[in-house]
Amino acid sequence: MKFIIFLMLTCAFSTSQAQSDAHAWSRVSKPTSNRTAHSIGKVTSGCIRGAATLPLNGEGYQVMRLSRKRYYGHPDLVQFVENLGQTAKNQHLGTILVGDMGMARGGPTLSGHRSHQSGLDVDIWYLLSREADKRELNPSERESWGAPSVLNASANGVNLSQWSSANAQVLEAAARKPEVDRIFVNAYIKQELCERKTSQDWLQKIRPWFAHADHFHVRLKCPAGNFHCEKQEPIPAGDGCGTDLAWWFSDEAKKPSKKPPAKKIPLPKECDAVLIED
Repeated sequence: MKFIIFLMLTCAFSTSQAQSDAHAWSRVSKPTSNRTAHSIGKVTSGCIRGAATLPLNGEGYQVMRLSRKRYYGHPDLVQFVENLGQTAKNQHLGTILVGDMGMARGGPTLSGHRSHQSGLDVDIWYLLSREADKRELNPSERESWGAPSVLNASANGVNLSQWSSANAQVLEAAARKPEVDRIFVNAYIKQELCERKTSQDWLQKIRPWFAHADHFHVRLKCPAGNFHCEKQEPIPAGDGCGTDLAWWFSDEAKKPSKKPPAKKIPLPKECDAVLIED
């Protein structure tokens, strides 16, 4: 009996260890054949069954960094990107350049993100490319182009030669989508939006976060019926332009104390099947 218990514990540990291994998730090259989409777990510890593939080119957008193969997500996320691209095209804002979404079945990545695991996150460059308005970028351009920061040289304010009203319009269009939970931007961008906008009801979803000077990060809500998807804590009431924004310019925020690396959170048990199924 003791041997059986030991064997069961060993198998459980091995499965948990394997399914949390970024190498294992990165080797999976296609979504599950089960096309019923389910985001599972947290954005920082999860996976997705039945992911959809974002077409590499669409109305008003193009996907960058194709070699990373992170253009998968929940169908709601694919629809969001396509709708935002269409808005950008209709309003003549420039072509949206899409960075990382997630891998074919989500899960932890080898580099780049702790989040983006459950198919609900997408990075979008601030660069609204007029060159991409004219033609499809070639694979080399998609790999070599950089996402320029929109901060000034001192990184203590927005560089108005890189930032325009079109950027604010794109953020507003994204934030007004009912499926969007929150959007992460650099604190100076949030400050710029707070100072310039008169209609600020959508600013509640615009959340300051470290980095995010060259792209913004959209996170969707858990889709309806995805019972294994774990919601984040609700964002605070109000437009976020008051004391909570002021904290981001304090010494404490600019020089955060060093913390030990975050512990790896085991993926939900439902991800065991997602990793190995057809």
